[in-house]
Amino acid sequence: MEKQLYYTYLASPVGFLKLTSNETALVSVNFCDSEGKKSATITAILEQTMKQLAEYFQGTRVQFNLKLAPEGTAFQQKVWEQVLKVPFGDTASYLDIALQTGSSKNTRAVGLANGKNPIPIIIPCHRIIGSNGKLTGYAGGIERKRWLLHHELSNTAPKERLF
Repeated sequence: MEKQLYYTYLASPVGFLKLTSNETALVSVNFCDSEGKKSATITAILEQTMKQLAEYFQGTRVQFNLKLAPEGTAFQQKVWEQVLKVPFGDTASYLDIALQTGSSKNTRAVGLANGKNPIPIIIPCHRIIGSNGKLTGYAGGIERKRWLLHHELSNTAPKERLF
């Protein structure tokens, strides 16, 4: 039997976000141009997600504490687990994630898995950049990726200089 899904929308600085959950966990976050139809029932996990995302966009939340249920292959799950470890205001390269998932030869596969992340922002795939420091691909568009990274940098204490 398929699990019941619930939907709501959140207006954010990067556009409308369609939030989807089952009874107990967040299933997806999608970027939208406009607000759509919400479920008659808004689950507790959707309420928590809206609250935590609002705090994130206000600059008062640097880590999410939500039950997640992203659907993907075993490799995608492995990549998303590593992406979750990249701290607020920081970045990692596709190569970094490839090495953490087993092989430097996996960079393209990491990029593809990152692009399939069903829970952007919360699983912070926007923090993954090219080895050369360039912003590369983002399912939500490069402008959103740039905005999210700038938002996090402007809400992070500057790193201490060692020289």
